[in-house]
Amino acid sequence: MNAEPNSSSHRLHCTGFTLIELLIVLVVVGILAAIALPAYQSYVRKSRRSDATVALRALQFAEEKYRANNSSYGTLAQLGMSSSTDSGYYTLAVSNLSGTGYTLTASAVSGSSQASDSGCTTLTLQQSGATQTATPSACWSK
Repeated sequence: MNAEPNSSSHRLHCTGFTLIELLIVLVVVGILAAIALPAYQSYVRKSRRSDATVALRALQFAEEKYRANNSSYGTLAQLGMSSSTDSGYYTLAVSNLSGTGYTLTASAVSGSSQASDSGCTTLTLQQSGATQTATPSACWSK
């Protein structure tokens, strides 16, 4: 007896993904990555900016402590402070020293990701008498 094979019983049940489906997934992942990566990098730069603000506040404290015992504010060497932040993303400088004020500056290290932190590559804290100015102000916000 030659029975014809039943087409429904001999069908191959293929499972898996087609090439088109895989390409669509790759395109969607690529689009999401193109959107998420710049946002992530911006977030990382902003979080690293706190490295500079913390270092400048520590310098400010050291300056006030030094001034309590001297007739003027001190240099980085006199304060015993490093010329870079703990994480190394910024270099620190002290300028305009006098008996009534100073200027503290944190500059992003060139070649680091912080050098691309638009508008916030240089943070400044200036003390003049009783007036304190932190610029740019948007870079100091939390």
